[in-house]
Amino acid sequence: MTKLAINGGPKTFKDGEVKKWPPVDKTDEAMVLDALYADNQTRGKHNIAFEEEFKEWNGNKHAIFTNSGTAALHMGIVGCGIGAGDHVLVTSYTWSSSATCILHHNAIPIFVDIDPETFLIDAKKIEAAITPRTKAIIAVHLHGLCCDMDAIMDIAKRHNLYVIEDACQAHGATYKGKKAGAMGHCGAFSLNQNKCLSSGEGGIFVCDDEEIYNNACKLWSFGETARPEQSRDFHAYALGWMYRNNEITAALARSQFAKYDYYFETLRANGNYLYENLNDIKGLIQPYEPEECVHNWYNYNLRLDFKALGVNDKQVELRDAVCQAIAAEGVGVCVWQRFILPEMTVFRAKNAYGGGFPWSIPGADEGVDYTPENYPNALAYSKCHMSIVKTLRAPNGLDMAKKVVEAVSKVFNNIDEIEVK
Repeated sequence: MTKLAINGGPKTFKDGEVKKWPPVDKTDEAMVLDALYADNQTRGKHNIAFEEEFKEWNGNKHAIFTNSGTAALHMGIVGCGIGAGDHVLVTSYTWSSSATCILHHNAIPIFVDIDPETFLIDAKKIEAAITPRTKAIIAVHLHGLCCDMDAIMDIAKRHNLYVIEDACQAHGATYKGKKAGAMGHCGAFSLNQNKCLSSGEGGIFVCDDEEIYNNACKLWSFGETARPEQSRDFHAYALGWMYRNNEITAALARSQFAKYDYYFETLRANGNYLYENLNDIKGLIQPYEPEECVHNWYNYNLRLDFKALGVNDKQVELRDAVCQAIAAEGVGVCVWQRFILPEMTVFRAKNAYGGGFPWSIPGADEGVDYTPENYPNALAYSKCHMSIVKTLRAPNGLDMAKKVVEAVSKVFNNIDEIEVK
């Protein structure tokens, strides 16, 4: 079967063969119904229990359940005392929230190019990006792979900077045996449906420092100093948002979290199978897992090697066509993020709130240059990658991983059949 499905050949996967994510069973139903029929559906026992369970599992002293990973990142900015006109370093290639969270509290993102092998912030380029206004580094563990945290923490210590871990995609991923979200000054996780741990929508903020925790909690609930389960005076002591979550969502988070070790082990096994069996295919570059890291394979990223394929023109068009051909075989694959952040209008225009704010804060914009060509590795990556997102997740096992290998191999071995428009 060499004729590609996109050209009328048989699909590698039958329709409906790949099981949906996340898998839901009677344990989820029972937990959600318990919350549904409870007297309190705002913040109650499931919120508090999930926080206790997650922080014990991840190795943090504090955790607070919130309504999104973006909210948790904003809480990290505020928890670390970052404010108007401050600079925060962040990778040039990531989801927009990794940098818009900086704008949420009127600080300025400073972008750093990526390492071409890991796709993460290049620790060797961080110090050159530090300015007199820099207060923090956001270490984005993109696609489920941890950053070079020893190097980042060393730089932060020498320059008196905070490190906020964006672990929104990195549940269970480790660096030298330490879990994502337990190495910096604080961390943020997402529980959006795409994530390896999902409650539909949601997030969780973690840290060890009491002051960071208290500052983050004030932002989380109206600027108050007490949480809803405590004795509140309903006085706003700081600028606060409403980032809390509800009991039904917390209940689903708990029931899904109880199965996370199984989810993680399944995803690791499936990703490792691809890692071992997609080698030596002309024009295909596999992802890279450093020795000191355990990837959670949130996204399994493939890259086109245009040089090996002898392709100089229409490279993005070829990438898109190859991605469509793999998808036509029944694999859940996409171009995860087409733009690097310095290309996005919200940053290029330097006008998040009108009047050029927050860049118009006196002195805040000095030396800030978002020219995309300053980030060549990020630009190159954005043009050549594609991501396998959910096909490798439980309950899909090695039988499905083998079919992914078959589908990807089929497309690359017949790449000349693909029409590039």
